[in-house]
Amino acid sequence: MMYEIGEKAVKSIDRECDEYEIYISEGKTTQLDSLKDELNFAKDEIEYGIGIRVLKDNKLGFAFTSDFNKIPEIAKQAIDNSKLNKADENYAFSEIEKIKEVKNIYDKKFNDMNLDECVELLKNTIDNVKDEGCEITGSGFSASEEKTLIMNSNGVSIENKETGFGLGISVTIQKDGEIATAYNSQSSRFFDIDNEKLVSEVCGLAKKSLNGKGIETGDYSVVLDYYAATGLLQTFISAFDGENVLRGRSILSDKIGSEIANTNLSITDNPLLEKGLGSGKCDGEGSASRKTELIENGKLNSFLYDIYTANKANVKTTSNGMRGSYASTPLISPTNLEFKFSEMKEVSEIKKGVLTTSVLGAHTANPISGDFSVEAINAFKIENGELTDPINKAMISGNIFEIMKNVEGLKSEIKQYGPYIIPKLLAHNLRIIGQN
Repeated sequence: MMYEIGEKAVKSIDRECDEYEIYISEGKTTQLDSLKDELNFAKDEIEYGIGIRVLKDNKLGFAFTSDFNKIPEIAKQAIDNSKLNKADENYAFSEIEKIKEVKNIYDKKFNDMNLDECVELLKNTIDNVKDEGCEITGSGFSASEEKTLIMNSNGVSIENKETGFGLGISVTIQKDGEIATAYNSQSSRFFDIDNEKLVSEVCGLAKKSLNGKGIETGDYSVVLDYYAATGLLQTFISAFDGENVLRGRSILSDKIGSEIANTNLSITDNPLLEKGLGSGKCDGEGSASRKTELIENGKLNSFLYDIYTANKANVKTTSNGMRGSYASTPLISPTNLEFKFSEMKEVSEIKKGVLTTSVLGAHTANPISGDFSVEAINAFKIENGELTDPINKAMISGNIFEIMKNVEGLKSEIKQYGPYIIPKLLAHNLRIIGQN
């Protein structure tokens, strides 16, 4: 079906432009949400559409529609839109390359699922929270399937098919006048979500967070749990964006070959990773997926590029031109960022420190300097290698680029949240500002 639509688009545009790219997608989504313990939103949705990019006299034009009967009109609109833009010889579309298959990014169980089964999962999750002695403040479950086809005038024709599943819950607990909250989620390519484990973790965290105590202001070693780490790493990874580099918005722009991280750390962007949440045969431009070593033993090795920014930088695309949907053009984005440490620390080695499960305000970090000041959420004191008192209120300040120079991996389960595949991270000499 998608190939027939693609051929129809080719016939509408082939002779009217110098080059073309056709992006067709079909997505199916089941989504459920609850407010407290009541299911308040449920939907099954099918979304499909086509996006057409054209090059005419080095000018780029784009148009899209969800009505496949309007393909000739959209093709003409893309060409008309190109006339409004400036010529730029850096625009180009992907070339034919060898495509590698990616294992285990599609679960056939999706086709057998129904809304009732999803509702039952969410209700069971809510009941488990009650059994744990907590109150649920919100929960959500989603299951999705997406099929895409990219065709262009260079002969590229690539079809991708993938699934994704996710469950998130937030809870609260009250005891002796004290209140504590907690949140966590699971995501997977497969319908293997362990809601009982998730409930146990979230409710356990909420219970441990009761009766928080103050902490003395000072410099501490800080264990960044998964959510806390990913919150702060967003600022760090934005410095690898090729567009930020070219526009002078990255502090790393002139640091290729320099040591910018702990020599025990290597970071790879790996879209070929089995079961990876960001894996696929190609990016949103049809460039064949490939691994990119961003940091190798602490040294900066590469940035992330789509075709346009790679041409401007006179390098090869790293296949990171990602699309949110048929209605958008490619933007640079990581896929699966594997953080690998050659050595890992034990919690028992930390004499005086803090563990924070999450942070509030990471989005306010300075994207260029890397300076941040965030609130620690579900935080605990570490004394002689043991978690002790929960901390009621505390601010953490520091600089993410300075942190990465001596950051260490903590022996813990490796998990993927968004594009980040990480253990818990250990940062040193962060300023903790205690609050009563």
